[in-house]
Amino acid sequence: MPQQFSISDWQAFAPGIHDRAGWEAWARAPSLLRGEDTPTLREMPPLQRRRVDRLGRMALQVAYWCQGDTAADVPQVFASRHGDAARTLEMLLALAREEPFSPTQFGLSTHNAIAAQYGIARKLVSNSLTVAAGAATAEAAFVEALGLLAEGAAEVLVVVYDGRLPTVYQAYADEPDSDYAWACRVAPVGDEQRGYSLTVAPAGSSTPTRRQLPHGLEVLQFLIAGSGTLALQEAACCWCWRRHD
Repeated sequence: MPQQFSISDWQAFAPGIHDRAGWEAWARAPSLLRGEDTPTLREMPPLQRRRVDRLGRMALQVAYWCQGDTAADVPQVFASRHGDAARTLEMLLALAREEPFSPTQFGLSTHNAIAAQYGIARKLVSNSLTVAAGAATAEAAFVEALGLLAEGAAEVLVVVYDGRLPTVYQAYADEPDSDYAWACRVAPVGDEQRGYSLTVAPAGSSTPTRRQLPHGLEVLQFLIAGSGTLALQEAACCWCWRRHD
């Protein structure tokens, strides 16, 4: 895989923050992002848009913003630690009550449903992946993106998104939750471009510190704010992001 990569563009959406200036201000003083704001998602045909819930709309909106009118063969990697946990919980409760539920709702609850809706709406013919890897979900997305670059892709669209967990799951959460979606275009490093690297090594014996943000937002803050490094200790691994100016 490439030793370094570049970010050619990024876009993000969360309650109360809808533009780049707002995100740059947030990155200087980050906080949890909660609220009921929902993107309009005007780019998607109305019939498909009606099927997508709020979390999916956030993910799709940043994908549309970030990919723009680039070629239909640009591969995508969608990444969400929990996916549509609220929709899945509703279906589990319906099953427990022995109630039927819609096959359409089941189809939209699968982890790759948002990526599939995006590909169908945009008539994409490119490779599309959906990943989840615990706290290291963003790292898993970039590993896949770097693999696609190594196979010859000119760039890869990465979309990272998550929402607040239903109350029944809160006792099991190991990090704060928040409503957010962000996307970026990952490409090889060109002349006079800032590069980034992502490495993994066996974890040390130190106890991981309690995070103040969901890690997916920590990665976004790192990419925006200009920090030199970002580390995550997850299970037996230590992931390290570095900026190379």
